[in-house]
Formats: sequence, structure tokens, C-alpha cells
Amino acid sequence: MDWTNSKRYIMIIAAAMSMMACSISYKFNGASIDYTQTKTIQIDPFPIRSAYVWAPMQAIFNNNLTDLFARQTKLQQVKKGGDLVLAGEIIGFDQYNKGVGSDGYSSQVQLKMTVNVRFINNKNHNEDFERQFSATADYDASQQLTAVQDELVSQMSKDITEQIFNAAVANW
Repeated sequence: MDWTNSKRYIMIIAAAMSMMACSISYKFNGASIDYTQTKTIQIDPFPIRSAYVWAPMQAIFNNNLTDLFARQTKLQQVKKGGDLVLAGEIIGFDQYNKGVGSDGYSSQVQLKMTVNVRFINNKNHNEDFERQFSATADYDASQQLTAVQDELVSQMSKDITEQIFNAAVANW
């Protein structure tokens, strides 16, 4: 074997060994959780504390939040003593006139949902926070809120739970 072929084989072996020594990890769900340290999450029910109350909103929001963490993480959900704790309340559910038609009446209405969240990371208290998250959805003023409420609350709940997930465990 001549020297040129030997160098080629040595370079191939060195490249293969360096590839085996390195590992690249991608997480497509956005969560950056050290599962060796953090194993559980406690998600307390979020009650409605807003002036306007639509009872199904609480169940829709709570289900979206627990489902998101169940789908996107390997954390076990517990009732008490979680490594991570999410608690809070739905503090706002309001309507605003957004547009006015040529007849002087409202043509567009904006619905806004606001949730106050307390996040506690019992493994790293530097990541704890209390913050408000909001989402809005618009609907045509010719429609009754009761006709669109279910769809809009589901949409806003999904948006807010994703914001909470990113703030709590994405750590971008």
C-alpha cells in the first residue's frame, strides 16, 4: 500500500471516529427540558376570574393546556409536588368594537382573552415567572357572540397555551 492510499484511509477512519464522537440533538417540539432533572409537572385548574363568564371557557382552556404538555413533553402530570408548576386564572374575556360601518354601527368585534400565569420551576427558581398572556379573535358584528364563541375561545385558548408552553419550557 502506498503512502497516498494510507493517508486516505487514515482520514476516512478519523472522520468516521469524529462523527461517532459527536452527537446532534434536534427537538422539533420546541421544549428544552432536562429530563434527568425534571420529570413531573403540576398543572392546576385555571378558574375564571373575569367580569364576563362563559362557563365552557374554563374546561376548554384547561384541557388545551394539559393536552399540549402531554403531547409535547415526556413530563408526568401530577396533582401535587411537581418539578414544574403552572397555576393561574383567566382574568379577562372582553369584547371591543373594532370597526365601524358606513351606517355608523359596529361592523367588526374583537374578542380578547387574558390569562394570568404563575410558573414555578422547583429545579431552577431563576426560571420562575408570573405573567399575563392574551389572544384576540375578530368576528363580524352581524353575528351573535353565542354563535361564534365556541370556535373563537378554542382558537384563543390554543394560542395562549402555546405562548405559555414557549415561555415555560422552550427557553429559546
